[in-house]
Amino acid sequence: MSPSGCGGASSPAAGPLPPPGVAKQGQYFTHIVIIIQENRTFDNLFATFPGADGTTTGKTHDGKSVPLRSANLESPVSPNNGYLYWRRDCNGGKTGVCKMNGFDTVPIGRVPGLYVYQYVRPSQIRPYWDLAKQYVLSDHTFQTQGSGSFTAHQDLIRGGTTLGNSQALIDFPNDSGYPWGCDASNDTTTSLITEHNSYEPGAGPFPCLTYATLRDLLDADGVSWRYYAPAVGSGFAGNLWNAFDAIDAVRHGPEWTTNVISPQTQVFTDIDRDTLPAVAWIIPDYANSDHPGDSSDTGPSWVAQVVNAIGQSPAWKTTAILILWDDWGGWYDHVPPPGTRRYGGLGFRVPLIAVSPYARSGYVSHNEYQFGSVIRFVEDNWDLGRLGTTDVHSADFVKDFFDFEQRPRKFAPIQTEYSKSFFLHQPPSNQPVDYE
Repeated sequence: MSPSGCGGASSPAAGPLPPPGVAKQGQYFTHIVIIIQENRTFDNLFATFPGADGTTTGKTHDGKSVPLRSANLESPVSPNNGYLYWRRDCNGGKTGVCKMNGFDTVPIGRVPGLYVYQYVRPSQIRPYWDLAKQYVLSDHTFQTQGSGSFTAHQDLIRGGTTLGNSQALIDFPNDSGYPWGCDASNDTTTSLITEHNSYEPGAGPFPCLTYATLRDLLDADGVSWRYYAPAVGSGFAGNLWNAFDAIDAVRHGPEWTTNVISPQTQVFTDIDRDTLPAVAWIIPDYANSDHPGDSSDTGPSWVAQVVNAIGQSPAWKTTAILILWDDWGGWYDHVPPPGTRRYGGLGFRVPLIAVSPYARSGYVSHNEYQFGSVIRFVEDNWDLGRLGTTDVHSADFVKDFFDFEQRPRKFAPIQTEYSKSFFLHQPPSNQPVDYE
């Protein structure tokens, strides 16, 4: 039981879904939808994409070049991904430029090796490639920290995990019993990293946080939002990566049942009845997450079916959809993150696809962005002000990704192997979206 007296079995109630508040028109869009997938680098998914900064050759710690082997999306194992593993992959010291050649020193199981030097065959992820070919693919978007999914999901609602005292959260809570957040067990702690990258495992607070997130800015301006995620407490699914389960004001307030919506497939209900909120975060079931080790290839179809539903709805003409992966997942990538190391970041590249009737057609952006750019996009669209995290200095991608002078395009459905009906009738996996 958590210190607040709320046990881990509590979760947003499923059932009849009342509509959110009317979506408020913004400067550019009425709806911004953020679809979050798991644990892939840019090279892992788009190594051979035409015009992109990808590679099929990797570097090892001893100066060798090795070919990246082509592989299925399904991976039987999950590579290690936490800050200390990121440091080894980076091979640049606390503050130095990443050499990007230490990936072979991180063990898979107990044995270091070349397993993470691979890229997914395009035929395995055809919906992603079709979306990228039609819309915008960013090949220089970096995760906020070299860290795992717990803080990455926080970064995607806030832009950073700084606590106001030259420290930030990093990695994942120390409790191996789930969930992680305000529903965690009493003795759960988090890990910290200082501005100058001193790592302090287990020295952080209980993971029920009081810092401001986009929710605070959205609520203050009357902008509707919903966070669609697997239910907390239904086995493992959703127990780790529901970001708002770690936000005290949401978890212990009325928005836990009105704005945090489970199961995540309820997003189709809001799309179908044309009640999509202004801002939507969509978190997949583990089985549809692209997470290595999930023994599933359904992730690309899941994303495409959400995009198809929006594209074939009245909301299409006023919507921007951002599809991105939360962290590198241990996979090889060849591009070093830019800038000076602070608070364990920036982390490695992850893919970002921007879909909209105003998105540039078949455009690969080489400009540098980070998760703070996503936060800034939401803030600027509704003139919300700034949270004061990485949103302050992150680059703005609006004029890069979108052309509001072009004629808005008609949506063309993305072909998938798995149907919308498949996901609506799919039983929950009762597995974590991630465990690092």
